[in-house]
Amino acid sequence: MDATRRTLLRSGLAAAGAGAAAGCLSAGNPLSGDGDRSGYTAFFTIQDWADRVAGDRFELTNPVSVGQMGHGWSPDGDIARDIASTSAFLYLDTPEFSWAQDVARELDRDYDDVATYDLIDGLGPQLIGFDSGALPEFDYGHDHPRESLRLDEFNIYDLRSDDQLGYWHTDHWHGGVPDVPVDSTVPIGIVIEDDRDRVVPLGDGERYQVDARIADGESDLVEIAAHERRVELTGTETGRTAVVFELREQGEVIYETTDEPAVFEVIEAGDTGASEFHDPHVWVDPVLGQEMVGGIRDALIELDPENSDAYEENSATYIERMNEVHEEFESLAADADREVAVLAGHDAFQYLERRYDFELRTPTGVSPDAAESFGDIAGLIDVIEEHDIHTVLYDPFEAPDPGVDMPQMVDVLFENSDVENAEPLTPVEGTTATWEQNEWGWIEQMVNINVPSLRTALDA
Repeated sequence: MDATRRTLLRSGLAAAGAGAAAGCLSAGNPLSGDGDRSGYTAFFTIQDWADRVAGDRFELTNPVSVGQMGHGWSPDGDIARDIASTSAFLYLDTPEFSWAQDVARELDRDYDDVATYDLIDGLGPQLIGFDSGALPEFDYGHDHPRESLRLDEFNIYDLRSDDQLGYWHTDHWHGGVPDVPVDSTVPIGIVIEDDRDRVVPLGDGERYQVDARIADGESDLVEIAAHERRVELTGTETGRTAVVFELREQGEVIYETTDEPAVFEVIEAGDTGASEFHDPHVWVDPVLGQEMVGGIRDALIELDPENSDAYEENSATYIERMNEVHEEFESLAADADREVAVLAGHDAFQYLERRYDFELRTPTGVSPDAAESFGDIAGLIDVIEEHDIHTVLYDPFEAPDPGVDMPQMVDVLFENSDVENAEPLTPVEGTTATWEQNEWGWIEQMVNINVPSLRTALDA
């Protein structure tokens, strides 16, 4: 992050026992008495929290429509220009919200009067990383014809540690390439599977090879070398750039990630850049959420010191209510007779699981875009039988009509197991028409949906 353009927000307790307020901003000037007290947020939760802190003193807009989540969302038109007509942009600097990263980068580069606030900056050690483990071995002895390759979803690894950095899904990244120090090499491992979950051999002497190139229009700040399953990036000059990964068949490019190049920083040798990517669903944790609300408070005070007393008072009141939600989850966990429940969807709740010491078994990882295989579903049915589970949970935003339908996987579990009941568990990343009409925000979704659903699933 460019220290000449960004300043760390002042530290402060978000609530009793909470850590320093989260958030980092690009330096913006305080508003004058008649200044524009307006801004944009990246998705529902930030919007709800910001509205609670701002009250009627600062107007904020969420561009993501009802029924949608900010993850994987793409704006129409020139949203950066719309945001640039206001004073601030509150977002999460994570590849799960790549559109927001792109907008923040454009605002920082081209619009000096707009402050950008990353609300997870500073949470560092409290974030949960992607899965780690041994790199999958190649499955030799199979033909792996081109049409059998699952190129719409493949994984990338940091070969220095074998930690999974993220994965490509259809036209965008979840996770991505870490910072690359000047004069150092970061080896990225590529794992591609076929439609039978077999790991496709890659490299010289094999049918397929991997490669990469600097994305069109990006700065040439790294040297790229490719062999076996790895792409090596060696930093030559500091700055931000992006690469496109390629899969070749006997030298011919048959697939490339041009829809969304992988953006990363080339940093000075010795700098502590990001070594892994993290589960972005930090907002589901009521304790970490309090820190993020503290970051919103500090952002508004930085922009609008004339109304600092109101922002302090509003945030204190709201943080107290968030702490009551935390206490409800603590009570739930203490009363639970089960430690394991099944969620028929992606795992957006790792922070809740860690905080309150229960486990949700899911067929896929942290991305709502990840497709489950027959093996994934069979494994979930085994868990249901092993733990004698009769209630499963589901994410309403993975249904065709959120708040009305249930995901198809719930029907599959009904038909193939002893499951008799399904309850919604919302990642609080969006809202439905009914919830919006009821004026349900983060707290109301947690208290009215998640707490009772988890009580049912965990026999609390």
